[in-house]
Amino acid sequence: MATASLRIDLDAILSNWRALDALTDTATELGAVVKADSYGLGAARVARMLARAGCRTFFVACAEEGAAVRQALGEGPRIFIFAGHCAGDTEMIGDLGLTPVLNSPEQMTRHFEALPRHDFGIQLDTGMNRLGFEAEDWATAAPALLQAGPKLIMSHLYCADDPAHPANAAQLAEFRRMTEGMNVPRSLAATGGIVLGKDYHFDITRPGMGMYGGMPFADATPVVTLSLPVIQVRDVRPGETVGYSAAWTAERPSRVATLAAGYADGISRRLGNLAQVWFGDTPCPVIGRISMDLITVDITDLDETPKELDLLNHRQGVDALADLIGTIGYEILTSLGHRYARQYCGGNP
Repeated sequence: MATASLRIDLDAILSNWRALDALTDTATELGAVVKADSYGLGAARVARMLARAGCRTFFVACAEEGAAVRQALGEGPRIFIFAGHCAGDTEMIGDLGLTPVLNSPEQMTRHFEALPRHDFGIQLDTGMNRLGFEAEDWATAAPALLQAGPKLIMSHLYCADDPAHPANAAQLAEFRRMTEGMNVPRSLAATGGIVLGKDYHFDITRPGMGMYGGMPFADATPVVTLSLPVIQVRDVRPGETVGYSAAWTAERPSRVATLAAGYADGISRRLGNLAQVWFGDTPCPVIGRISMDLITVDITDLDETPKELDLLNHRQGVDALADLIGTIGYEILTSLGHRYARQYCGGNP
């Protein structure tokens, strides 16, 4: 088979969710972020597993994602939409019982006119300048919004991956100032905020990347293994080159394996001549350019010809791969392509 295999350990996701719960204040509800199809790992399966384990609050990016999660979960669990009540979303939000997190006076007007008795949340901008009511708009809108009974008031930390950054304390203070005395559940912390400590936890936390095995949760259990099949092996003489642009030249008699994956599968071209793949505990260097569908690897030092090699495993997680090319594990994980044969293990709480 020439299809790479992406193995997803649902037990590891559940273990990470529970480990983050253990870090969370006992009075705080632990939700789960399942946006972007659970960061590319399959929102339906992940959400169902977490619901069986007791999770009752889920967060997605947009109404369409909320519809898919509602179909997987059925009635009951709350599904908040970070993007809010956007134009064209009314029927979906109303019919499926989704909860938009209103971000602006325009969304407030749209929601109150279209679904006047429907649940909603509120997002406040505490310094990120991305989504949410700014302080001036919030001061004007707060009386009407609070009278209508929001289910949640939230904001989003923008430097939580750097615990020493002064923006964290500044946002915490601003969030408290903007919500002081309001009898509404509050949420400020995603994974990074959970790790920052209980001052940031409030009533509901929103773990995402840490649940899927990545930073900023340093103690996360690895979740994914990406195995790339070997479809051809050849001998290369010293002085011969491999791949586009002759980007690698053999300095010794070499054995080169060609693997069935490439940048069409979300493997960045920047990893060429830089990354390693693994055969058990033995690393093998990626050589030459990453092609659309193929990767070449030097396997000269292996004692046998492998059938597959791992790009992601317990030896090399998404953050280690991201560090090689100056990006973040989030991008590596969410870029994993649709051509992979996804295989799931575990998932029974």
